Amino acid sequence: MAAAQDWYPSQVPDSVVLGARSSLYSSFAFIHHRSKRRPSVRVGDDSGIYLGTYFDLGPEGEVRIGDYCSIAGTVISTDGAVTIGDYVFIAHSTVLADRADAVPPASRARLGPSSQAEPGIAIADNVWIGTRVVILGGSEIGPDAIIGAGTVVDGTRIPAGAIVAGNPAGIVGSVDRASAAS
Repeated sequence: MAAAQDWYPSQVPDSVVLGARSSLYSSFAFIHHRSKRRPSVRVGDDSGIYLGTYFDLGPEGEVRIGDYCSIAGTVISTDGAVTIGDYVFIAHSTVLADRADAVPPASRARLGPSSQAEPGIAIADNVWIGTRVVILGGSEIGPDAIIGAGTVVDGTRIPAGAIVAGNPAGIVGSVDRASAAS
């Protein structure tokens, strides 16, 4: 399967599943995709994977993206699991990574298999994530949360409806969840 009007001369891996009416900017998003999982990436219905988004997945990497999501210019780097709920917006230059250190693929192979599973990342429904956010392995983002631009979430749990900012992420406010539901 190739993305419609794709400029990059490659195919989307056959382990990638795009939901109805979902769009993908280019098969180039999978240039660092090495997952052996089936499916390795599942995108729900009516979601958009936009320019600059990359799936840097190791052999055990798995990504689930819900319905009505907008993922713009995000790097998802994992050899574990990344789960993104429905109605999630992730802005440009954001990184979701299960490791805090960047290890090139060739070096990962020389290091051998990890002795333990990489910690996952879970993002609940209706979350907004600002530009240049870094979310590291072990992080859980509760529903209706807002993550401010430039925030680093370093393996912590962000409660439902929290507004967080800073490095490390700290709660700076909260969303009126009754208003958010309407």
